[in-house]
Amino acid sequence: MRAETRERPVSAGQLPTIGELLDRQGVLAYVLLLPGLLILAAFIGWPFVTSLWLSVTDQSVSTSVARFVGLDNFTGALKSQIFQQTVRNTFVYTGVTVVFKLAFGIGLAVLMNQSFRLKNLARAALLLPWIVPTALSAIAWLWLFDATFSVFNWVIVRSGIADRGINWLGEGAWAMTSIIIANIWRGIPFFAISILAGLQTVDRELLDAASVDGASPWQRFWRITIPLIRPVILIVLLFSTVQTISDFQLVYVLTRGGPANSTHLLGTLAYDVAVRAGQLSQGAAISLYMFPVLIVCVVALLLYMRRSAT
Repeated sequence: MRAETRERPVSAGQLPTIGELLDRQGVLAYVLLLPGLLILAAFIGWPFVTSLWLSVTDQSVSTSVARFVGLDNFTGALKSQIFQQTVRNTFVYTGVTVVFKLAFGIGLAVLMNQSFRLKNLARAALLLPWIVPTALSAIAWLWLFDATFSVFNWVIVRSGIADRGINWLGEGAWAMTSIIIANIWRGIPFFAISILAGLQTVDRELLDAASVDGASPWQRFWRITIPLIRPVILIVLLFSTVQTISDFQLVYVLTRGGPANSTHLLGTLAYDVAVRAGQLSQGAAISLYMFPVLIVCVVALLLYMRRSAT
């Protein structure tokens, strides 16, 4: 005879506890999420809404009452040659650094995935460029690129490559090269450690079977390893692209957008216009130009991942 389970009626003296009440009504998850949602609303949602409002007004440090001006700040930025140069700088900076960080990150991840002495110590040392605060590492790079005391210039002159050193941060092309080098150095550990975690999930039996079938190491890596860790690579690319497009500290410490605005990114230009020049509305409009670019990057990568998964 099948036993029937029935809910025991609750008497008047046996009221449910708060935990039972929350669980029964299905609101416990929302209660646990509430602190995180409040933090996101306070530190992300409110500043974003404020930036939207500022971008459609003529608010500045000197004005007490802001007037609604619609999209004038956005169209005015598009007509600015400095803004156009900044957009090109942002895409060049992001594209070059992400490609090099991916290439070097994969190489270091494969190397760290091998067995050798002091492997754990080497992995810990690999994280140092990423762990060090950006401002501190930028100051170190500022010394390395110094026109007078640069270590790079000392090596170039002493080795006979050139008669005099390079003005790393004083010329437009070299200044852009300098911030790209510094960003690559800082971002490689994030790629390497993340991809290393993906490499350690690859089934060794698949690689051994391919080796028995006559596949070369490159073929095993390209046709087996890369497809298996592709989701990890795409996630790392997504995070790195978002972080690089919105980069501020490294560039501002090294060049402050100079010389002659040749290294401005959207973040540094928005800061200069809003804070240093006092044009809050124009600075907010410039910063919001990053938003659609980031949305396109996120949606494109997520769609590609979903298509690859199916």
